[in-house]
Amino acid sequence: MLRFGSGRARQDAGVAPATDRAAVEVIPMRRRHLKAVIAIEQRAFPSPWSLALYLSELAQPTTRVYLVARVGTEVVGYAGMLLIVDEGHVTTVGVAPDWQRHGVGRRLMLALVREARKRGARQLTLEVRFTNLGAQELYRQFGFAPAGIRKDYYAEVHEDALIMWAHDVDTDAYGDRLDAIEAGLGRASEEGGDR
Repeated sequence: MLRFGSGRARQDAGVAPATDRAAVEVIPMRRRHLKAVIAIEQRAFPSPWSLALYLSELAQPTTRVYLVARVGTEVVGYAGMLLIVDEGHVTTVGVAPDWQRHGVGRRLMLALVREARKRGARQLTLEVRFTNLGAQELYRQFGFAPAGIRKDYYAEVHEDALIMWAHDVDTDAYGDRLDAIEAGLGRASEEGGDR
């Protein structure tokens, strides 16, 4: 299940701190980050994941990838993926409300997908709320395309999920796509319009 933070948290989101957005660093998630991750979870999702669930995920490094985005020492977002054979399943993407729409999710996805490629993924999948058009647009930039619907997948909000897939992520052409996304992040930061 992919969970991309938005919804109620977006309603009270402010403006991102006046920090150089290029200073966003994406690193592997560690236990020490979980307090901040859980705090973002509680603001961004109607049914936040528990500390125990994250600890369980981190205990499986051969089949899981979890990353955090930081500005200085502050965790401003996170993302996770389950890897099985040559398939990656994006399980969660969450961004602190004050940092949404500032490229954090894009940076996390870029790092997550690159790690999936390093580990031999050939295709990627995820589920996203049917009404979360912003997240869907982000995923389309990474080559994800709609492939089906899971009825009432997000039971806590009685909403369907759009299933999306990206195929052939192991190709040079897809690598070029990632390079273009990364180059766009740099330009957007310089212009102050990073999304």
